[in-house]
Amino acid sequence: MKKYFFCGIGGSGMSALALILKSRGKSVCGSDRSYDAGLYVKKFAALRKQGIALFAQDASGIDNSIDAVVVSSAVEENIADIVKARQIGLPILTRAKVLADFLHEHNGIAVGGTSGKTTTTGMIGHILKETGLDPCVINGGVMLNYETDSALGNVILGKGTFCVIEADESDGSIEMYKPAVSVVTSISLDHKPIDELKVLFGNFVQRASVGAVLNADCPDVMDLKERNPNVLTFSVQGKKADLSAVNITPVKNGVQFSLDNERVFLPVIGKHNVANALAALACAEIIGIPRSQAIVALKSFKGIHRRMELIGVTKKGIAVIDDFAHNPEKIAATLSALKEYDGRIIAVYQPHGFKPTKIMRQGIVEAFTNGLDSDDILIMQEIYYAGGTTQKDISANDLVKDLEKSGKQAFFIADRDQIENFIKQRACKGDRIVIMGARDETLTDFAWRIYEAVA
Repeated sequence: MKKYFFCGIGGSGMSALALILKSRGKSVCGSDRSYDAGLYVKKFAALRKQGIALFAQDASGIDNSIDAVVVSSAVEENIADIVKARQIGLPILTRAKVLADFLHEHNGIAVGGTSGKTTTTGMIGHILKETGLDPCVINGGVMLNYETDSALGNVILGKGTFCVIEADESDGSIEMYKPAVSVVTSISLDHKPIDELKVLFGNFVQRASVGAVLNADCPDVMDLKERNPNVLTFSVQGKKADLSAVNITPVKNGVQFSLDNERVFLPVIGKHNVANALAALACAEIIGIPRSQAIVALKSFKGIHRRMELIGVTKKGIAVIDDFAHNPEKIAATLSALKEYDGRIIAVYQPHGFKPTKIMRQGIVEAFTNGLDSDDILIMQEIYYAGGTTQKDISANDLVKDLEKSGKQAFFIADRDQIENFIKQRACKGDRIVIMGARDETLTDFAWRIYEAVA
């Protein structure tokens, strides 16, 4: 196929795949409802700069010159582009199918897990890049080392034999991937029940032709160990593992730890990032990269956009942080990392998706109950709605009421102007303000608003 039309091209995974295909000489164009709404101007300008034509999502870009229409799981059948594509008989392919075909043309490394997969994908890609293997990397988040590489940072446009991808389990598309190496960072309650996740990830581990990397600290992950004959395990909790980090120490600009008597420095904070680094080092080991070279490469890893990304520290000594944490495991990891340093936490959390929030309600409440001290403050916005059909039978206010029973300072404030004023009146020297939530790209702009308000 020579010409692809991406319906929903603005999504992080969709735009990354579109850029990869464009770099391989394919003709790529697309549409997006956010483009029609005038949102994310910088992103769409970057896509046009790469030679990708953009159309309104009104079927005006759909004609018989297109070889295939690519859709994500977020694209509904009643969108005009899809209706017309079906009328004129164009093939409609899922993003996962196109990505799987591309992965299988390479030495594929696929990173799965309910937490940590974006950062681990970025770390593995960075190690391969720094050690001269020139990989292509297709990630679900912006890798800060490579923001200028594609103008978006969610891909590395390498020409080598290795391809590293973030494998999504939320829509079941992980079933399509047959990598050389499967990495499973964690299994925890998110979009699907644990039993269903274990089936998906178990098959994913079994399909890896070279080997698998598994988290020894997660019992549900370790239950999958027998599914592949070549497995490397990792631990940050002192469990028996092939790679085990000890003496984990927070430092000013990151974290240090010991691995087989070698001291390792990471320029990102938190024990969860040590776990991500061990997963990346284990993956490097399986494909034959010397550990010493991989450790050196990680010293220059800048992190992932919206993964505990520091917006700035004001003259008053107030830090503002932008973070993707949305499920219980991610929330707990973020709060734990922040608690390794001094200062009160003011957390602004926006749940995403009515069904996921309903599934994770108890876990989210427990994560904040256990992770926040009595002087910390939590503000919840209303649940983020990305469109489509769903039952809106739960509110973020329901979670706040649960938290109030535990004695936490929790507030439900739906309006962002009111949140800004609320924080401006209460923030003081030494506070860490963290904006938390997934999917909604305006959260970063909101984090900057908060930073400017407390400056």
